[in-house]
Amino acid sequence: MSWLFGYSSPPKPPADMPPPSEENTPQNLTKAEKKAMEAYRFDSSALERAAQAARELERSRHSKDALELSKLQESTRQQEQLAKIKEYEAAIEQAKVEQKRIDHEERRKTLQEETKQHQVRAQYQDQLSKKRYEEQLAQQQRSQEEILKKQEESVAKQEALRRATIEHEMELREKNKLKAIEAEARARAKADRENRDITLEQIRLKAAENRTTILESIQTAGSVIGTGVSALLTDWQRTATAVGGLSLLALGVYSARGATSVAARFIESRIGKPTLVRETSRLSLLDAARHPIRTAAAAVAKFRAPADALAGVVLAPSLERRLRDVAIAAKNTRRNRGLYTNLLMYGPPGTGKTLFSKKLAKHSGMEYAIMTGGDVAPMGKDAVAAIHKVFDWANTSRKGVLLFIDEADAFLRKRSSEALSEELRAALNAFLYRTSAQSGRVMLVLASNTPHHLDSAVHDRIDALLEFPLPTSEERQRLLRLYFDAYILQPAADKHSRLSVDRFEYGELCDEVASLTAGLSGRALSKLGVAWQAAAYASEDGRLTRNMCLDICQGAVLQYRQKMEWLSAEEKSRSMLPYLRDLPPFDPAETEAPETSVTLKAPEAKKVDLEK
Repeated sequence: MSWLFGYSSPPKPPADMPPPSEENTPQNLTKAEKKAMEAYRFDSSALERAAQAARELERSRHSKDALELSKLQESTRQQEQLAKIKEYEAAIEQAKVEQKRIDHEERRKTLQEETKQHQVRAQYQDQLSKKRYEEQLAQQQRSQEEILKKQEESVAKQEALRRATIEHEMELREKNKLKAIEAEARARAKADRENRDITLEQIRLKAAENRTTILESIQTAGSVIGTGVSALLTDWQRTATAVGGLSLLALGVYSARGATSVAARFIESRIGKPTLVRETSRLSLLDAARHPIRTAAAAVAKFRAPADALAGVVLAPSLERRLRDVAIAAKNTRRNRGLYTNLLMYGPPGTGKTLFSKKLAKHSGMEYAIMTGGDVAPMGKDAVAAIHKVFDWANTSRKGVLLFIDEADAFLRKRSSEALSEELRAALNAFLYRTSAQSGRVMLVLASNTPHHLDSAVHDRIDALLEFPLPTSEERQRLLRLYFDAYILQPAADKHSRLSVDRFEYGELCDEVASLTAGLSGRALSKLGVAWQAAAYASEDGRLTRNMCLDICQGAVLQYRQKMEWLSAEEKSRSMLPYLRDLPPFDPAETEAPETSVTLKAPEAKKVDLEK
């Protein structure tokens, strides 16, 4: 039985059974027929061997063990089959879970895509709504402009009719007045002709009465004066009394004049301001009476925190650092009651000298006073007294006064100059006397376009020199952005303003204009912003375009070149040489208004030593 359970090979067939051979098969069959016969051929020896094995198994004593072993093998194969089935079921469940996960992932991706599509649709709808809203605004603006235009036309027509009516009424009144005057003149002439004899008689009577009155007055005055003189000559006590009264009267007159002069000086120094001071932040009773609202606003502004000294001022970075140090030093000097330093600001006009002086005074908590050197010469002999009054008035301030003298070279010129008159020489000496020592109440700030014309003694009074050059390209960009915002964008944001701006890149425009305006000062750039605003107001629709800005910029550059051509040889060689640009030759034909926008190119500035 070992071969049945796989321990040995199966038994061999009996020797008496002949093996199948080809002899028993017909020879005339085809291969397909032979294969079919072999498939249906029955081997009886195999059944015999199985029956013999079954009989041996029944007779063996291990038959039950073999049966149990076969059962165990069968149960083991069943359990293996069950385990495989469970593995197949687990794999199926895992596949289901994976399929659900894939379904959830696909659903999530679908939801994300739907959300993205909804967002895109919402953005598109938002853009459409914005576009519709802009179109509605544009339509409303156009309709409002049309209504405004119609209203203006109606108002113009009404105004024309009213003017015509008024002119007609005035013409009628003038005619009636002329007729009335003519009638009155005729009536008066007729009355004069009729009353001529009566008038002549009245004139004769009045002349006789006047003659009699005058003769009587002369006789009365002569008798009274003669009586008084004879009484004075005969009575010495009355003579002494009259002389004493006249002396007291003269003394009173001269005393009143002196007291009035002293009181006037006190009032001028305490209440008013000197004649030479053009502008000041110091409050006075006279200014408060003339301009109460402005005075109240200035008084309220003094209680606010001091602003930055360089707020709204665009200068070179190195100069800004120096000016910031000067502002901090002035503020701390006032707090600690120290001695102020005197400054000299020089450079071409329109570079921010006066603006910084005002902001410096406000930042340091001082009061400022502005005077110009050109006001000293016309005063003649009174210039010395006026300068003393300015310093006396400044010394009465408790906060300290920043005295800014613009165009200082007008009366502080070199004393060796032949053009300096005796009055200006005396005014210069008075100024030098009042500034001989450092002051804790007056901070002196001089401004000049030609500092080399100042007297050497004036330079000795100066503690710091500050040069204000023309703005560079970066500074021009900052200035143009500042002025474009102040003069164009802020008025355009006002609903009641007629000004509007076309759609273009404002920053790029300012950068392009800054590259074209080399040599222009800060004041010239501010005038350029005002010109842009005026051009927008002058246009039909009140809209400022990019081409308009470039055309106005081109005109400003050509005007600057024309002004440079007008400078005299002395101005080019001394005063303006460090600040002039190496411009191409000027052609007067370029000043004509061009039909199209032209791009100008201005070269960079050349550095020139001022001492040379």
